[in-house]
This record gives sequence, structure tokens and C-alpha cells, in this order.
Amino acid sequence: MRILNSSKSTLIQLHDRLYLNMKHTHILIILCSIVAMWACAPKPSVTPETRRVEVGDELFADAEELFESRSYHDALARFEGYYTQYPDKPLAAAALMKIGIIHALLGNSEKARSTYEQIISQYPNTSFASDAQVEILFTYFQEGTYQVVIDQGVALLQRMDSRTHLAKINVLIGDAYMAMGSPIDAIDYYARAQLLATELERQIIANKLKEAIAQLDSAEVAILLNRADTNLPTDFLMFQLGLNYTMEEKYDDAITVLSEFLNRYPQHENRMLAESLIREINKNAVFNRNTIGCLLPLSGPYQTFGYRALKGLELALDQFSSQSSNPPINIIVKDTGADPDKTIMALEELYRDQVAAIIGPIVTVDVAARKAQDMGIPIITITQKDNIPEIGDKVFRNFITPKMQVQALTSFMIESLGLYRFAILYPNENYGTTFMNLFWDQLLESGGVVVGAESYEPEQTDFSDPIKKLVGLYYEIPVDLKPQKDSETRTGDGELSENPAGDSNQNTAAQADEEEEPESIVDFDAIFIPDSPKKAGLIIPQLAYYDVKNVYLLGTNLWHSESLIKIADQYVQGAIMPDGFFAGSNSPLVKNFVNLFEDTYQETPEFIEAILYDTAMILFQVVSEPGIRFRSEIRDGLLNMNDYSGVTGITRFDENGDVLRRLYLLRVKGKTFVELE
Repeated sequence: MRILNSSKSTLIQLHDRLYLNMKHTHILIILCSIVAMWACAPKPSVTPETRRVEVGDELFADAEELFESRSYHDALARFEGYYTQYPDKPLAAAALMKIGIIHALLGNSEKARSTYEQIISQYPNTSFASDAQVEILFTYFQEGTYQVVIDQGVALLQRMDSRTHLAKINVLIGDAYMAMGSPIDAIDYYARAQLLATELERQIIANKLKEAIAQLDSAEVAILLNRADTNLPTDFLMFQLGLNYTMEEKYDDAITVLSEFLNRYPQHENRMLAESLIREINKNAVFNRNTIGCLLPLSGPYQTFGYRALKGLELALDQFSSQSSNPPINIIVKDTGADPDKTIMALEELYRDQVAAIIGPIVTVDVAARKAQDMGIPIITITQKDNIPEIGDKVFRNFITPKMQVQALTSFMIESLGLYRFAILYPNENYGTTFMNLFWDQLLESGGVVVGAESYEPEQTDFSDPIKKLVGLYYEIPVDLKPQKDSETRTGDGELSENPAGDSNQNTAAQADEEEEPESIVDFDAIFIPDSPKKAGLIIPQLAYYDVKNVYLLGTNLWHSESLIKIADQYVQGAIMPDGFFAGSNSPLVKNFVNLFEDTYQETPEFIEAILYDTAMILFQVVSEPGIRFRSEIRDGLLNMNDYSGVTGITRFDENGDVLRRLYLLRVKGKTFVELE
């Protein structure tokens, strides 16, 4: 909206400048004619009538001076005074025209339009009547009723024959189309106006044409270039198409169009810019598509994850290279630690090494993604941080995210099991609240219901209070909701009466009722606990203590840990959790990967090794596609990739570069985890 208002203001200023120059000249001609006539005529005798004419001319001239000095309110009063006193004089229509112009300049378009209509009505045979019809269009433009400008302007073009008026109407229609966001329609009218305009006006219209062309997309430019219309500025259209292709990273098309532009218009004002674009495209085409960069924390607090990831990367390279049909791939690994500055330095080194794309990092992801985007290098980050793919069109993410996890859980519970009532017990910190909100939102979207949600502090070890709140044991039952004592009975009409004294059996029963503990109200089918396996292992037995039994226990991928089973044992049987990788899967692909990994490193791979393996294999395949000349084509290859069947499941990327994946669902059975089919 701000751009639109700015453009509108500019259009109005240009209009005022053009109009005032034109009308000032027109009015001066009238004044000069009157002065010449009086200079050549014999001196008349001084009568009251002749004195009245001289005074009127002076009043008009005074109003003109005030108008030129932009004292619009004072000028308005003088012009109105002149018109009131001399409505039949030659300058009366001119005075009305100036009154309309001043109202328009002061922002009162309705008064301006009313004044112009008065000119058309009272002075239909003057040139000002035609001027007024055009100016009425401008008042509608000021009000923002652009469609009215277009409709009335097109009709007015059929009735006008003055080149000046036709030029101005075409410009106004073009301005209206621009304000409505339709530059392709505006260009037609600007081009017609340019053929009719004066030399001074042509330059202003040319600038409008350039502004409109700059807003066209590639398809619109191509449409205009293919039209057999010699009035259109083919040179600027061709340059814009080359510029658009460059911005869209359609580099081959851009070079073709820009080269043709330079051949056809070697002296064009945009020649140097076109040459610069071609040089920049050729510069960006210089990279080694078989060289991949990798950013990992091989030092610092996250080095354990870095070296585990490196094993997955090495195994992927070994497997890809073992196939003779694949081209050789070179990997350059850089250590980022947990240091943003070190990450930037590593990226700059990879850029100088002309890598085709980058895998990582695991930490310092924000700065790496932004820097890679600026450099134009596709990067596949390994993170669950929010909003990373939104940084730019070169930024991808391949990881398991909280949203994926809650989608997997809710989909299974609601669609597969037909269960809809859930409770949430979560830690009052970022991890817990993030999962709680996502789980709740996903349930609402899927038709589920949250019957209770309670939080606890991260340092807690006794969870009785939040559990009691979930099952209705925490708050005292109001007196009027408690069961009545047996010593009180109701008569037939509903009145209370005392039991006979001495009925010891009934008194004993009443005391027993008073001492009896209320029962837990478990009105949910499953409970979601987004916390670590150690904390979940403490909570789950306490749930059983308060009779929260025969419900599904749901957790996050953190629960996929042997420590959970060791701590909670019998109480955690049947618990369900998602994960991005399961080494015990029956999938032949996973079994082969696990065997290879264990043979190579004498240990079982986990998610971080598996996700680096899949990420590397995906990128190796994309850069090996024939015909890759630009990094943008690597990005397009990732975006257009069909479902990739990897050890972490079926993988593809959405239009923003974020990963789409179906997670594994695991269940605790005995002393181990099993995959849910």
C-alpha cells in the first residue's frame, strides 16, 4: 500500500506540473491578446464601464500572481471574486478553470469536479469545456476510483480530437491501470500517449513506460514482445525480460535475451547493465558440481554429534562411489564448532573452493543459512529450529521437527485407533510448551479433544499435584456435591428428616463414606508427555499410582531410549513415540545400512548418522544429474525431487525447502522397542 500511495503521489505531481505548464501558457495567450487589442485601439474615453474592465483585469492578474507563488487559498478567493463580478467576460471560464485546479491541488476533488461541470454547462463552446472533461477524470483518479477513470476515459477518447487532450486521457487511463496493479494494460495507453504528446511530455511518459515495464513478469513481457505493435518500446521490453530471467535464475534464457539485446541496441542506455548481468551470470556458473561442502561441529560442546554425523557422511560417499556409473564426488568438511564467526569463515572458504552445495550445519544454523543464501549456494541444514527454510530459496532443511512428531502421533491415534480424547502433561519450559501447543493445535485440526492439560516445573520430581488436577483429585469437592449422610433421609415429599437415634449401623456406614477416598476420573484415552526419558520414567509410575491406567502413553522421539525402559519398566509397556530412524526396522534398506555401518564402525547407527547418510545421498544424486550448469538448477533438482526412499523413510521437499517425511512410530514391548506397522 505504501508503494501504491507513493506512486499515486508521484503521478499527481507529474500531472500538476504538466497541467500547470500547459494551462498557464494558454491563459497567458488570452491575456496577451487582450493587452495587444487594447494597445492598438484608440484611447477610449474614461467611463464607469471601461474602468470596471480594467479593475477586473487587475484582479485576475493579481490572482494569477498568487497562484504562481502557491498562495492557493488567497488565489482562490481572487479567482472566485473575479468570476462572481465578471461571469460574462472572456476570462470567466479561465477563472473557473483555475478555481477547479486549486480545489484539486487542495485535495477537494468533489468541489473541483463540480467546478469543471459548471464550465461544461456554462461555457460549452470554449476550449475550457474540453479541458474540464479531461480534468474530471483526474478528480476521479485523486479519489482512487480508478475503474471510473478507465471507463469514462475510454468513452471520452471516442469524442475528442485534440492531440493534447487525447495524450492526456491516455496517460490518465495508463495511470489508473498502474494504480490497479495492471502494468501490462497501462503500457498500451502510455505508448499511444507518447505518439500524441509534445517533446516535453514524451520524456515524462517514457519514464512512466519504464516504470510499468519494470513491474511486468516474464510471461507478460513475452506477450508484448510477440505482438506486432511497433509503438511498444521493444528495447526496454527485451532488457526487462533478460533482467527477469536473471532474477528468476533462468540463466541460459537470460544470457540469450541479453546478448540479443546488446546486438540489436549496442548504444542503449542499459547496455552497461546488460553486460554486467552477463558477466555475473558467467561468474556464478563457475563451480565444481562434484564438490560438496559440509559444515559440522568437530570441536566444542557438540563435537560428539559432529563426529557421529561425519560417519554417516563418509558411509554415504563410500556407497555412492562404489557404483561405477556414478561420477566421483569430493567432500570438503569444515569445522564450525559452536561459533558463528567460525561458521562464516568456513562458508567463505567453501565458496572459494567453488562447492556446488553444502550440507549442515547442526548448530549456528541461522548465520550459515543466511550467508549461504547471500552467496547463492544451496544448503541443506540439519536442524529442527523454526523458520530456517523461510530464510531464502537456497535454504533447505532435512531433520525431524516437532510438528512432524505430533502429526504422526495424532494421525495414528485418531485415524488408525479412532481415539479422540487426550490429556497433556508437560514441563513448563520451551521444549514442553512448544510440543504442548503443537499437539493441541493438531488435535483440534484433526477433530480430537484435549480434556486436560497441566504443567510442572522442570526441576520437579514429585508430580502428584499436576496428576491429581488431571484426574479430579486435587480440588476439594463442594459441600453441596458431596454424598448425603446416611443419618439424613428424604421423606416422600423430598424434605430431609433425621434417622432414629441409636441406629448404630447407619452411623457406622456414614463414617465409612466420609473417610472413603474419591476415585480418579480418567476421562481421556491417551496422555502426551513431551519430556526426556529420565523425567518420563519418573512420571509414568506416579500416573499408575493415581489409577491412570489402560490409557495410551505418548511421548516424543526422546523416549526412544533404553533408559526409559530401565526406569519405568512395567509401567511404560505399550508407550508410543515417533522417531526419524529405527535401526531395528524390517526394511531391507535399513537392514543393509545398519549392517554396513556396524561392519565399518563397530557400533549401531542412530538418527544423526542416518539423516546425514540420506542427506548426502540425495545431494550426490542431484548434482550428478546431466546438464547441471548453475547452482539454481541444483536447488530446482531438490525441489522437484520425487519421493526419495532412504533409511530415514520417504523424503521430499516442499516448495519452501522444508522436508516432508513420514516418521517411524515405535512402541515399547518388553525390554525393547518395536515398529508399529
